[in-house]
Amino acid sequence: MVPQKNIDIELFSISDSPYGWRAQLALEFKGLKYTPRFLSASEGENRSAAFLALNPRGKVPVLKHGKLVVYESLAVMAYLESRFPDPPLFGGSSALTGHVWQRLSEFGSYADVPIRSIILPLYFGVADARADEIRRALPSVHEELAFLEQALTNHRWLVDESLSAADLGIYPFIKSLERAAGKDATNAFDLELLPVSKRYPALGAWTKRIETLPYYRRTYPPHW
Repeated sequence: MVPQKNIDIELFSISDSPYGWRAQLALEFKGLKYTPRFLSASEGENRSAAFLALNPRGKVPVLKHGKLVVYESLAVMAYLESRFPDPPLFGGSSALTGHVWQRLSEFGSYADVPIRSIILPLYFGVADARADEIRRALPSVHEELAFLEQALTNHRWLVDESLSAADLGIYPFIKSLERAAGKDATNAFDLELLPVSKRYPALGAWTKRIETLPYYRRTYPPHW
């Protein structure tokens, strides 16, 4: 039976969440029709009884497909791949699937925490109070950016030569880091992150390729 691409899909997210962004990019990549449900964290909508009934952790994203509910961004992407396999998001072979998951797992293990240690204090205006945390995280962030730079040298995408979940799953964090690095509070730190394309030219070119995808603008956080 051919999957129907317009059946009752809702994505609950917060517009500047990189986790929600990766799920939305996956939906767009698959060409699926869905209804975005953007919540306001400042108004506590992700802590409402209705939302906690979907995800008791109060986190985004949450995908609701009919009666089925899936949360955690990578789980959402994996579900979409299994339910709607074309076009493939995790590679067209077992080897590519393994390498896509390897890339995502590496990022989650080594880059996610240090990047968030820089992004969150800058987003929420507490950089001064958490200055030591930012400075401790910075070497690890540059180490992981250099790792991605090496992977993209002479390659268009992070795994093989095709866009995959590795690209769509990692890009939102790089873009969020770039945005955070542009805030005035960074004047007290020597982040050496902007422009990304100067220090990491392959990574900068990769972000531009993603930003030219035909559906990209539909996912870009409107308040950015």
